[in-house]
Amino acid sequence: MSNGSDKSDRFSQIASSLASIARGFYLRGWLVGTSGNLSAVVDREPLRLAMSPSGVDKGELRAEQILMIDEDARVVSDHAAKSSDTKPSDECPLHLRIVKELGAGAVIHTHSIWNTILSDLYAAEGGIAIEGYEMLKGLQGVSTHEHREWLPIIENSQDMLALADSIGDTLRKHKHAHGFLLRRHGLYSWGNDLPQAKRHVEILEFLLEAVGRTLSIR
Repeated sequence: MSNGSDKSDRFSQIASSLASIARGFYLRGWLVGTSGNLSAVVDREPLRLAMSPSGVDKGELRAEQILMIDEDARVVSDHAAKSSDTKPSDECPLHLRIVKELGAGAVIHTHSIWNTILSDLYAAEGGIAIEGYEMLKGLQGVSTHEHREWLPIIENSQDMLALADSIGDTLRKHKHAHGFLLRRHGLYSWGNDLPQAKRHVEILEFLLEAVGRTLSIR
């Protein structure tokens, strides 16, 4: 089998997984409407990412709508030029920066109620610390509930290149973080591969909801 066929098969498998995860997260209220985006590395030399398109309802996302982009966020997959789903997410530069800074294999961005609320509530502190929860052990490299996870909070911006630079600075300062929050926007998390990125999102969303509900009870 040729390298081209191998890459095509890998892209198809990743596209199916991205669409499936998007639909599942939609049902959990983490990707409502057209919000959020997902990506995974197809190849690193040259860099190619499978990426969800812009403006598509994540609850109805199909594998054939997933785009392949290069390191400059240009679509390189074979999609019709006039199709409504040929534009990659505006947040491609953020995914690309995370992949390049961390060597991540997949990146997922969610817009849940709790991550949005807490990203604003703790913005003045520059982040939110989560510790003492057994579910922390679901994060890569964490072996005890005594772990203290720091989720940095970054001011949101419509200038994606400037925001990507802010994210790069933050990731270099917090090398062990498993995610970060954009203020009043949502959660970004990642993993070595798509299953790990999915797990990290699930763990962090659980923890953020636990923190939020605890605050509301108090």
